[in-house]
Amino acid sequence: MNRLLAVAVLTAGGLLLRNQLKKNTSGGSGRMSTVTESIDVNVPVSTAYNQWTHFEDFPRFMAGVQEVKQLDDTHLLWRAEIGGRQEEWTSEITHQLPDRLIAWRSVSGARNGGAVSFQPVGNDRTHVELRIDYAPRGAAETIGDVLGAVSARAKGNLQRFKSFLESRGRETGAWRGTVSAPQTTAATT
Repeated sequence: MNRLLAVAVLTAGGLLLRNQLKKNTSGGSGRMSTVTESIDVNVPVSTAYNQWTHFEDFPRFMAGVQEVKQLDDTHLLWRAEIGGRQEEWTSEITHQLPDRLIAWRSVSGARNGGAVSFQPVGNDRTHVELRIDYAPRGAAETIGDVLGAVSARAKGNLQRFKSFLESRGRETGAWRGTVSAPQTTAATT
């Protein structure tokens, strides 16, 4: 009886995964997935925010990210390994409020966007919340999405951000500009 139940559960799971793969690999609905993770970092809010805006340091604590170049005040060029493939895209910062929020969206390459917010929890502690919206492409990314790989990667990246920043006790740099409205660049999202 247990064996029959196990086979039924595996079959149902396989059918759900197959339907999800069909939707996402054949053009499907263009569905966006969302992951939200957070962490408390033992530094003042300005230190956490300043470090996050030093985008070129992302490869030091973000798994898979190989390079980030700030092209101008609102555009970043990313190079990363995603699902075993080399990917490159440009993102645009759509909102930036020092010590509070950075929001972005892709303008080329893989569709993605999101926001990171910073909330003080006392003088020397900051709550960092990261939300990532993304459209899985192909079978490997869709399977990773279903299995929670993006969530696990985001959680690991935040933990490494915390370790990186707390071990130094100060930021490596900062960009404290304010962006209050979307730019006019054509978006793919």
